[in-house]
Amino acid sequence: MLKIFLCFPRILGILAILFMMMFSLDVFGGEDSIGKKLIGFLVHNIPAFVLIVALVIAWKNEIIGGLIFILLSLAFAIFFRTFSGNSGSLIILVPILITGALFILHHVLSEREDRG
Repeated sequence: MLKIFLCFPRILGILAILFMMMFSLDVFGGEDSIGKKLIGFLVHNIPAFVLIVALVIAWKNEIIGGLIFILLSLAFAIFFRTFSGNSGSLIILVPILITGALFILHHVLSEREDRG
């Protein structure tokens, strides 16, 4: 069962990142130049890039990475104005929050198993 807690937060983190990146594909629909489209694509993906860094950190250190994921979910909640009635952003925020909690949970459970 511990292996599920090892794999699931990593898979959920990757899926959350891909889901966020999917929304940046709309910049290619306009009539702007390819340079402006690429810059818009990169700007739209800044939150996803931050999550990629958090995932790499969590992969190496689950406690610190889990805390970073939880803090990022709170920061994104403020940025997306979730507390002001934008409940649609919860579809992005909840997987990030769960990912952070599962990284921490796996670390705690694996330490308990190592002790006992």
